[in-house]
Amino acid sequence: MAGVSPPGEIRVLVVDDDALVRGALTMMLDGADGLRVVGEAADGDEVPALVDAHAPHVVLMDLRMPRVGGLAATRRLRERPEPPEVVVLTTFDSDENVLHALRAGASGFLLKDTPPAQIVEAVQRVAAGDPMLSPSVTRRLMQRAGTEEGTREKARSALRSLSERERDVADAVARGRSNAEIAAEAYMSVATVKAHVSHVLAKLGLDNRTQIALLVHDAER
Repeated sequence: MAGVSPPGEIRVLVVDDDALVRGALTMMLDGADGLRVVGEAADGDEVPALVDAHAPHVVLMDLRMPRVGGLAATRRLRERPEPPEVVVLTTFDSDENVLHALRAGASGFLLKDTPPAQIVEAVQRVAAGDPMLSPSVTRRLMQRAGTEEGTREKARSALRSLSERERDVADAVARGRSNAEIAAEAYMSVATVKAHVSHVLAKLGLDNRTQIALLVHDAER
């Protein structure tokens, strides 16, 4: 059973087959701004047991691991009831699977050379329900999306099921806006924005905000 955590503490599980990377991330995150690293895994096949034991809020997930890669581990996690959020770790240029990880349900991604303060912010944002989409990397990532035949029309058809207000919120999510930023721009309460995001996810059959962003991008290609 997971230990009792102080109110507001964000529990983090670090998953990477490189012991040096795991150690550096743990040292960086543990105790920083309300974060607590509750476990480390060297491979994706170790993740389910650690999630059961520690109930992390966020899993930092490497993509390339020897036995079970981050893509399969992410998909399995997102199929669980009340799954933790997942942020994938990648070198991007050498890892073609990051887009598939986002489609599998990851809430964002980080480059492994991301500055420590931004990694802490990413964990905090994802735990709060906001995706962490770095604008410069997202533009490059999105260029890889929507290449399959019929993807654009399928995305446009799905978005037509939304109300005008829901579509505005979906577009803002695709631009990487947080709930608070959307609320300020659209003169809504944060609670109203959260309700609209929930309706969009339900109508489109999506798992998280990152998948909303990918769908909107596919529709605009």
